[in-house]
Amino acid sequence: MKQFIFNMPTKVLFGFGQLNHLHEQNLPGKKALIITSNGSSTKKYGYLDRVIDELKTAGVDYAVFDQIRPNPTRQNVTDGAAMAKQEGCDFVIALGGGSVMDATKCIALMMTNPGEIWDYSLSQAGGKQTAPYDAAPIVAITTSAGTGSEVDIAAVISDDELKEKTGIFFPSMFPTLSIVDPDLMMSVPPKFTAFQGMDAFFHAAESVINKNEHVMGEMFALKAIELIAKYLPQAYKDGSNKEARYHMAIANTLAGYYMLCTSPHTMEHIMGSYHEDLVHGAGLIMIAHEYYDFFAERQAAEEPMIKMANAMGVKDAASGKDFIAALDNLLASINCDTLKMSDYGITKEELKTYPQRIADVLGGDITADPLPLSAEDYLTIFEKSYR
Repeated sequence: MKQFIFNMPTKVLFGFGQLNHLHEQNLPGKKALIITSNGSSTKKYGYLDRVIDELKTAGVDYAVFDQIRPNPTRQNVTDGAAMAKQEGCDFVIALGGGSVMDATKCIALMMTNPGEIWDYSLSQAGGKQTAPYDAAPIVAITTSAGTGSEVDIAAVISDDELKEKTGIFFPSMFPTLSIVDPDLMMSVPPKFTAFQGMDAFFHAAESVINKNEHVMGEMFALKAIELIAKYLPQAYKDGSNKEARYHMAIANTLAGYYMLCTSPHTMEHIMGSYHEDLVHGAGLIMIAHEYYDFFAERQAAEEPMIKMANAMGVKDAASGKDFIAALDNLLASINCDTLKMSDYGITKEELKTYPQRIADVLGGDITADPLPLSAEDYLTIFEKSYR
């Protein structure tokens, strides 16, 4: 019988209009560094101004760091932590999607710890050190339904020179407070609605097939899969559909509560470490059919795949192949069944270098797949996925 620990210290305000209640909360400091992306959406749609107004109402000072790129970098973290110290900030607010929340967690860690962020990375070139001090307090305000980063300790950071994209994890990187307000997700374009939604789907699907899965994780994951299968096509088709946005926001957070990722996340991190413009969800989509079908062909995960097929609305699901068909149909319904690696600059030749990096780049637990994958297996999945 499996043992597990469930620890969820993050207070979550969920629902339409919850951002309006930020000022009512017991905020964890006197001056916040508000961290956003290097894009324009949080300003264009007024989200940044709304956060600033909430802080003013609460009597909390602030500074703004708006330099986080879509795949956040080691340099982003260094620059953000330097600004936080220079401005005398004692906590951070992430305002954005998964990239912003991930970078914010690492900035919070480096506000209180010596050295720089790669000292604490477990990747091949990382220092593999344990951070001696807790991160500064974190408030996460998510504007996307994808990563679940608002309720976990994980952060994914890239180093362009080292070609590493890796996870950094410390318990103090749990946000103190998170706001999941679907109002902030209504403006996400269809393409990114699809990519983000499938990222959440794969967090859940990988958890279900993970050989270390247990009842608590499965509970969250199967509900997330059910909601995404039903509501992602609706949110993709009509971004103004409030019911669909609401349930996608729930699914995103549920999938983040107990995330037991397996090797596809590592595989995608390798792809993304070479191609900084590759959106994480898109990379996962590209390899999804061949990855899951590898186990379906070998009947290595029949029970969990049948459970997922049932959650996706398949009646009388009888095998892993029923899940593969449901997955393919879901991807087709959001126009993601024809994504091409080649469109993002990935060449078939470079795929041969990927398997050797599996142990060097962190993403999911490569020991937790239903069957152990060899270097040849990884290459086969990459090559079969290539278009």
